[in-house]
Amino acid sequence: MASETQIPDKELKRSLLSLAMGKTTQRILCRRGHGREIENTDEFWVNDAFTSKLTRIKIQMVSGRAEAEPERKETRSRIDEDRKHEVEAAVVRVMKARKKLLHNVLVAEVTQQLKHRFMPNPQLIKKRIESLIERDYLARDKNDHRCYEYVA
Repeated sequence: MASETQIPDKELKRSLLSLAMGKTTQRILCRRGHGREIENTDEFWVNDAFTSKLTRIKIQMVSGRAEAEPERKETRSRIDEDRKHEVEAAVVRVMKARKKLLHNVLVAEVTQQLKHRFMPNPQLIKKRIESLIERDYLARDKNDHRCYEYVA
């Protein structure tokens, strides 16, 4: 079927899935095969019992397979990297405004700022604070180790 239609294999399988495995009232094709994946050995034929009152029908496209494991890991690492930058930016914003803060207050304010996008992990915030200290954006207070100072 792929060679006759000149449709790329991935797109053809997705379209066949939509035609054969959509809602039971919208199955235009019948299929001989098992599982959610379409194999090259599966057989398809027109569903003669299919009828519709409408002259034009909409077929709901069934999404193909979910992300593969390597893609999922890559996506996760990209998200984690983006979140690191967002946490650092929030820490710098808070410290720039307040100049000097205790650790717990800083973590609470950063969490408050970021909670509408994602719920940051306190350990992640701590690591990002340490990273900012190493890069001289922040410094620990000389008298109180739990307190941070913004370095301009």
